[in-house]
Amino acid sequence: MSETNVESGKKSLITRLEEEGDVAADYLEALLDIVDLDGDIDIDVENERASLAIAGGKLGHLVGDRGEVLDALQELTRLAVQTSLGERSRLMLDIDNFRSSKKEELAKLAQEVADEVKSTGLSVKLRPMNAFERKVIHDTIQNIGLTSESEGEDPNRCVVVLPPQ
Repeated sequence: MSETNVESGKKSLITRLEEEGDVAADYLEALLDIVDLDGDIDIDVENERASLAIAGGKLGHLVGDRGEVLDALQELTRLAVQTSLGERSRLMLDIDNFRSSKKEELAKLAQEVADEVKSTGLSVKLRPMNAFERKVIHDTIQNIGLTSESEGEDPNRCVVVLPPQ
């Protein structure tokens, strides 16, 4: 593929992801109106995904205790985008920086576990996590230079960090 084709492929991907973001934002704005909540919606594209963040107002109950309501809203939003555009969406939704804070917390955990695995030479199995949490751990472990794998079935699926070979 020529450089021009690669560039136009990336532009079309970004254009498609921006369209996903617009459809998702419209859906979420309508939802916020229905439940009479205020919130500002920011749309972005990161890691080849549409990314939306809702901030402001009293939105904690849209997150839930452990993010379970946020996960459900994300799935509903993905379905709305799929229905509108006819393609599966991988968009990420964040409310009141829940996922951003969670990412930082999980990256710190991954670093601590990586240090333990390097020093002991033994693998470490983490607590069960949802797909978002596992992805953050896997990405961080990979950036550190170790490997990890998921094992088990949802909702008890967990990450195992492996020692260097």
